Amino acid sequence: MRAASLAGMGMLLLLTSGCRQRSQVAQLPPQQLPPPASVPLPATPAPATEPPVRIPITPAPPGGISAGDLDFIATHRPIASQTGYASWYSAPYKGRKAANGEVFDDHAMTAAHRTLPMGSLIVVTNLETGQSGAMRITDRGPFVEGRILDLTMASAKATGIYRAGMAKVRMDVYETPKPIGTGGRWCVQIGAYHSEHAALRMKARLEREYPSSNVIEFPGENSYWVRIRPQGDDRTSAEYIARHTHPSEGDAFLTRLD
Repeated sequence: MRAASLAGMGMLLLLTSGCRQRSQVAQLPPQQLPPPASVPLPATPAPATEPPVRIPITPAPPGGISAGDLDFIATHRPIASQTGYASWYSAPYKGRKAANGEVFDDHAMTAAHRTLPMGSLIVVTNLETGQSGAMRITDRGPFVEGRILDLTMASAKATGIYRAGMAKVRMDVYETPKPIGTGGRWCVQIGAYHSEHAALRMKARLEREYPSSNVIEFPGENSYWVRIRPQGDDRTSAEYIARHTHPSEGDAFLTRLD
């Protein structure tokens, strides 16, 4: 009886001790973990984005050329030269904007070129008369085979081209805001079409052939034009399109937008 009594008391003590331990564990405060280390997340590359459709304005000095431009020309040598025919042009309507984003001005010493960076500083010399003039590139053109420059009325008068309408010239490039050989935003300009229907037909064809490109048609002076901008305004793509596009009317011209 005594042995049984002692065994019972032992079991009671064990049960009491176990309950107390469980009670004590249950009452422990939650574990205080150290604050997490500040580990930056791995950088995620930004998704590739298309350049904005609108080309930023490239302002030219009042009148096209400044005194500082003339000083620069007098103290530097040309970085590039090109020989070909130049003509002159005027805006078809008042307020028409040049490709640099500013209103076209007949009286400014400026010119149009297909591929020189906008704002380039050049000197044009009439190889027939020897007359020359400094000017800046503010527009795109001429989109006529065999010509390299279109001059404003002021530029044409300064270089002796106004009365003749066209002359062989040497264009010396003195300064370009952006590299000539690399970069840039490019497109292909096609035309001119005598009818809007022909321009729309070409636009539809190019949209089928180059679905990732942006193709537009727009009216010019007594004609219609089509312009195709490859994805990202990429030069290599534009050069490929220019080489492989053979319009029934007009020609395909590689041209720089910026």
